[in-house]
Amino acid sequence: MTNDEKLTPEQFSICRLKATEPPFTGKYVDCKQDGIYHCVCCDAPLFDSKTKYDSGSGWPSFWQALENQISENVDTSHGMRRVEIICQHCEAHLGHVFTDGIEPTGLRYCVNSASLILRERS
Repeated sequence: MTNDEKLTPEQFSICRLKATEPPFTGKYVDCKQDGIYHCVCCDAPLFDSKTKYDSGSGWPSFWQALENQISENVDTSHGMRRVEIICQHCEAHLGHVFTDGIEPTGLRYCVNSASLILRERS
């Protein structure tokens, strides 16, 4: 079940049409609050704030996703070869994963703030 009808135009454009928010504009870029980041479309838990770090990229970055929550697709748009990350539950576009991240995984899940909602730990 998704909440597409409740999405803002920006959220819909990013999550369903695979747009990207401009760097350093998202509400979670500099967020240090503890909690779990959920999919804005279906509320599935995606990332733990304990794995978030400042990559300097302009988008929230995580070195690990929660297990069995993210799917990956090859993305060859814009003349590049990247790995798109989507919500495994509703297929919302989240961003991309790169191999230039920090330890312990060496990954950088580069995520659009508009695709996320931060919730307190329960």
